[in-house]
Amino acid sequence: MTSDSVQPVVQTAGLCKTFKDFWRRPRVEAVKDLNLEIRPGEVFGLLGPNGSGKTTTIKMLLGLLYPTRGRISLFGRPPTDVGVKARIGFLPEESYLYRFLVAGETLEYYGRLFRLPQRIRTDRSECLLDMVGLRHEARRPIGEYSKGMARRIGLAQALINDPEFLILDEPTSGLDPIGARQIKDVIKELGRKGKTILLSSHVLSDVEDVCDRVTILYGGQQRAAGDIGELLCKRDVTQITTPPLAEATIERLRDLLLRLEQKDILGVSHPRAKLEEFFLRIVEEAQAANVKTSGARGAGAMPDFLKAPTARDVVDTLVSAATRRIEPTVPVPMDESALAPSPAQQVLAELLGERRGAGGALPAAAPAPAPPGGPAAATGPEHPRPPVQADEAVIQSLVNRAGGDTQRPPE
Repeated sequence: MTSDSVQPVVQTAGLCKTFKDFWRRPRVEAVKDLNLEIRPGEVFGLLGPNGSGKTTTIKMLLGLLYPTRGRISLFGRPPTDVGVKARIGFLPEESYLYRFLVAGETLEYYGRLFRLPQRIRTDRSECLLDMVGLRHEARRPIGEYSKGMARRIGLAQALINDPEFLILDEPTSGLDPIGARQIKDVIKELGRKGKTILLSSHVLSDVEDVCDRVTILYGGQQRAAGDIGELLCKRDVTQITTPPLAEATIERLRDLLLRLEQKDILGVSHPRAKLEEFFLRIVEEAQAANVKTSGARGAGAMPDFLKAPTARDVVDTLVSAATRRIEPTVPVPMDESALAPSPAQQVLAELLGERRGAGGALPAAAPAPAPPGGPAAATGPEHPRPPVQADEAVIQSLVNRAGGDTQRPPE
């Protein structure tokens, strides 16, 4: 199946949103004729300055706002379809969490909203807290968290339902460089596992590191869109990276370029490392020296439930199921003594069996005829035991006492 035949996760056509004033007059045209297409398994960046329509677009995708004109499709269905909600995870720009709940209770609450079973909620909560580096701070109320820690638990709640489509609005806002790198690593890993991600951020370096394609909005309109590598490529300049060269070698290269291409070297410099890389290296050295900190710890591994099975995993599972041998079960000998009724059960069965007739009704109480041979003969093997003359009032009083009734039987 070609990529063109795969149904997009998100598709908009002529999407418009106009906000009106009290008199229903158009006041702000937030989104104008927006056409988006987000394919399965890609990390898509939605960029633009403040007021360009990013948040409005996200709210329309979530069904929180109705478009003025145009069409929206999520998984081939409208965003207002309730069945679509369970397939989406959302991290808003501000994490509005219950400040008096601890981290584990927060994830438990959101797991209940998706009607996840108790065992799955517990397992996923522990895995997600470890992934975002908050396992050691899991018992602190959310109200005591810093903004960066609140963003971490916000990302965990967005993943509790194992969404197919993840919307992240400023996911690294308030995070230190360590947390920002960890969140970017999580986003890239989720993308490799087949999750579809929509990322909106003002930190352009984050978008450049993780996104496959981007769309840039300005004034509610799409101004540029495409593969990020193609958009950022400078085709009018060629860059060559070599080990350190001597000045004489550089001069010879300059003369060679002038003679062959009639072009000069534009500049010679040593490349610089990114400040993020330098910062993280200093922090890693401090962590190696066991320097204590009260902040979030290093992020853990990706939970298994977020990992989409590969084709190889599916084949291995099917082959294992087809070749599995069912071992014959050895019957366990039954202890017949365990089935024997207790003495109390024997007496009760004997009393009920003698008092009930063939139809199961209790016979009327009547004097029993004396057996021949006197009372001693009645207990012999050839003569059955006479019917028991039961006092119904006594039986009823015993039943009342067993049920908690302390009323004495009538005299």
